[in-house]
Amino acid sequence: MSIQPELKTVLKRLKLSGMLPTLPDRLAYARKEKLDYAQLLELVLCDEVERRDQKHVTNRLTAAGFEEECTLERFDWSAKIHIDKARLTDLFGLHFIERKENVLFCGPVGVGKSFAQALGHAACRANYRVLFVKADLLLKTLARSRADNSFDRELRGFISPDLLIVDDFALRKLSSQATSDLYDLLIERHTRSSTILTSNRSVDEWMAVFDEPMLGQSALDRFCHRAHQFVIDGESYRKRTAPGSAAPLKTGRKATP
Repeated sequence: MSIQPELKTVLKRLKLSGMLPTLPDRLAYARKEKLDYAQLLELVLCDEVERRDQKHVTNRLTAAGFEEECTLERFDWSAKIHIDKARLTDLFGLHFIERKENVLFCGPVGVGKSFAQALGHAACRANYRVLFVKADLLLKTLARSRADNSFDRELRGFISPDLLIVDDFALRKLSSQATSDLYDLLIERHTRSSTILTSNRSVDEWMAVFDEPMLGQSALDRFCHRAHQFVIDGESYRKRTAPGSAAPLKTGRKATP
């Protein structure tokens, strides 16, 4: 069934042109099922709401900057890693974001990032603003921003998301300025929004990377006090999913939360 040009014009003026691709099918369905005008209107408007919701989710996922698409539903639980699955699954209710709490994943390379990005993906679908960033890139961005006096704007960009995921935290020694910038970021986000850190180092190793121990201690005390901490044991999940990977993975010792 063709759509009259006048109707197309009206829908475009109302910013409802997204209805056009499915409208002929909906009109045909309404005739077949003998829907009244109110039922047809509800049907096409529900289609538009669903389309806009999906577009918003897609936009939030794009803005988040994830390295890959990870979801809890697609995770391979036969992977030989050890984590408190019950506590992890509970996190996907996203109540920690409502309570402005943090999450920490510590473990070998390739085991924590997938869970962090899956949580971020779930948060995007739940209408939260999410940003995923490497710790090194975050600190370099803040350092460069001082050259053109855009530091405050860049810092606000990292403060504003409902959920900030910082990957590969404490990977290398931090300068005095990087320590100060990280302190500013964690303090500003404290009790205001949620932060996820992934790290290859255990928490008791973190202080060694800070150039200013007092600032590092102050920031980490606040972060860890409100953090759900997960220690993951086992070989790299990324290694398991690599092309041509067929060798069995060794089982590590069971981690404690």
